[in-house]
Amino acid sequence: MCETCGCGDPELVPVEIQQSILAGNDRVAAHNREHFADAGLLAINLMGSPGSGKTALLEATATAWPHESRLGAISGDLATTRDADRLGAAGVPSLSITTGSSCHLDAELVHTALHDLDWHGLDLLFIENVGNLVCPAVYDLGQTVNVVALSVTEGEDKPLKYPVMFRKADLVLLTKTDLLPHLDVDVAAIEDGLARTMPAAAMIPVSAKTGEGITDWIAWLNRRLPTLAGAGSARTKTAAGR
Repeated sequence: MCETCGCGDPELVPVEIQQSILAGNDRVAAHNREHFADAGLLAINLMGSPGSGKTALLEATATAWPHESRLGAISGDLATTRDADRLGAAGVPSLSITTGSSCHLDAELVHTALHDLDWHGLDLLFIENVGNLVCPAVYDLGQTVNVVALSVTEGEDKPLKYPVMFRKADLVLLTKTDLLPHLDVDVAAIEDGLARTMPAAAMIPVSAKTGEGITDWIAWLNRRLPTLAGAGSARTKTAAGR
């Protein structure tokens, strides 16, 4: 009998794992993080369900961005380049990663994309992850911060049902708040769920349609830019160091 898990399967053989299965990903993520730190680049891993409004949020961010800081984006999806095309039309230099069947980006995919995106000289790089509330939270990409887009249409219980995603989040953007008058949604219940899952609960209600909360979101980003001040020596380097 399997004494470890109690499943009763006599064919199970215990195996000692000497190395994390994500060790390879974590090594590349550390390499990406070095690139971002050397360039003084704020890298945001933007996660959320399909249809949570990630691309619309970034379009609204680009439109409202108040100063000369340069924005760039990498957009992940199973197929098509539609998200990257939309961001490019909004004035954000963007590159698409199509994963085929993978439900998340990993550090190697991001590193490869950096060779094809002119990211030197950017101040912020948005990594728009594949729409999924599970796997993207597991894979370190080398990002500076994790942000989760949670739509009001997804229900109040998502933080409690998908805790891994929200435990990794530095900020939750409650999107599509313009729909609240038409929905039976208790925002306080969402806040309570976040308080139970996030290490330091932080939420900004936003609407890409009306502009609600976009100024607060931009202020949140700006407060993190000074932490990278003085680390931008790599901005004058050529791509040979990638």
